[in-house]
Amino acid sequence: MLITTAFLGLCAALSGANAHTTSIDKRQNVPRMVFAHFMIGIVSDRRSSADYDADMIRAKSYGIDAFALNIGVDSYTDQQLGYAYDSAAANGMKVFISYDFNWWNPNNAAGIGKHLAGYASRSAQLRIDGAALVSSFAGDGLDVPTLRSSAGTPIFFVPNFHPGQGNFNSINGALSWAAWPSNGDNKAPTSASSVSVADGDRAYRNALGGSKVYMAPVSPWFFTHYGPEVSYSKNWVFPSDLLWFQRWNENLALGPPLVEIVTWNDYGESHYVAPLSSKHTDDGNSKWVSDMPHDAWLDMAKPFIAAYKAGASSPNRYITQDQIIYWYRPTLSSLNCDSTDTTAGRPANNASGNYFEGRPNGWQTMQDAVFVVTLLTQPGTLTVTSGNQKRTFNAPAGAASFSVPMAVGRQSFALGRSGKNILAANSLRDISNVCPCGLYNFNAFTGRVPPTFVDQLGPDGLSGLTSGLRVSSCSPTPSLATSAPPYTALVARATNLALSASSTITTIPTQALSASASATPTVLHKRRNVHHVDS
Repeated sequence: MLITTAFLGLCAALSGANAHTTSIDKRQNVPRMVFAHFMIGIVSDRRSSADYDADMIRAKSYGIDAFALNIGVDSYTDQQLGYAYDSAAANGMKVFISYDFNWWNPNNAAGIGKHLAGYASRSAQLRIDGAALVSSFAGDGLDVPTLRSSAGTPIFFVPNFHPGQGNFNSINGALSWAAWPSNGDNKAPTSASSVSVADGDRAYRNALGGSKVYMAPVSPWFFTHYGPEVSYSKNWVFPSDLLWFQRWNENLALGPPLVEIVTWNDYGESHYVAPLSSKHTDDGNSKWVSDMPHDAWLDMAKPFIAAYKAGASSPNRYITQDQIIYWYRPTLSSLNCDSTDTTAGRPANNASGNYFEGRPNGWQTMQDAVFVVTLLTQPGTLTVTSGNQKRTFNAPAGAASFSVPMAVGRQSFALGRSGKNILAANSLRDISNVCPCGLYNFNAFTGRVPPTFVDQLGPDGLSGLTSGLRVSSCSPTPSLATSAPPYTALVARATNLALSASSTITTIPTQALSASASATPTVLHKRRNVHHVDS
């Protein structure tokens, strides 16, 4: 089943968007919490609750309160749910189930309720007002009263119902999955139609009114590139660029009762924030995921999570050490990979409408830029060197974002004070003029200064790497160096700097982030649970 009409009816929802302008949490008796969407469907290789421990411990250390366990109907689902609940209980973490209605049938409310009853009483189950929290992906037609009666226990139901479709009178709140800018019809924005994530916020807030909980999304990226080597071929991007930074600021300004990170471990759509080493199977996504860690995105988010949960409007007081967080794509968008890419000139089943040959649909909406966020205890001089291009900025205390044009070659980052570098490092990954594994790879590489550990996919996560490749130079083995060459660039001076017109610095006033946009979303992107075949 494909989700094709996720935002029908939002015209009406947005028409009254100004009706509810106060901060949501003032109208709800719900503590602020942060969740991460966890894909159970890709972890069939986990053999005990111990295989979940590292995820639980890591998420908790960043301030994440619970995992939303996305489940389909696989034979191993209940075994893995049991492991996850046991690990959460052992590690002081909470979890709850998110039923994925690409696979569960909304006409089977009684069966879903009975399934839920087997987990709702477990000690790791997250509860709100004494009721078991339950969520979903899609499921607008679900008979919620039957679900409640069949569960046999009070539930706090916050599904991914959609304004104008689902019955909002029967739920406790709703989750938006509109986590990326779009054209309102499952693709990247265009000049004719551009829909922001904040548009979705306003539509949901209007539909929920003042008495129900809004669960707001936050996601760092979106890129997927499955070719005809699999039956679920799809190939598109949503422009993300500095979305991770901007969206956390939006959530600080909006103050929703609940926030969900989309996602912890959906590697196939490139919006994972979990380590590559988080144990999982490979459905072919390793072609663009191998050697592309996203660990630094959680480092960036940590002070924002703390600020959000404290009700603060800025992360600045929660920044306890100087850090430089950076990310970029591995190649320029102009690099031609048609002769070797797994999708270029290769027709595939396109029943989903999401398959495009060659560069991913929407690639033109992504900037050829290196993105940097500084988290500083006091002002400093930021130097970013991309290939043979160097840019220098006066970076303020607190959190700020920057972008510089991408150039082929080494990527280096430094923070100076009083004419001396106090932080400096080269990235482990250069920007290349060679197509990685022959592909158009629009995933992001992330890093941090001071550097953190080098994270790698395990054997299970690499098992599908060579399937469909048209080059013989790639093997299912991580190739990223364990350490980068020493940083040798000179410290930059911070006096009367003239910044390049193509370089930007952004500090976002929180009050500006609540301004409304004019575009009206109509359809959310079609999504599949990564291990399944669309049908």
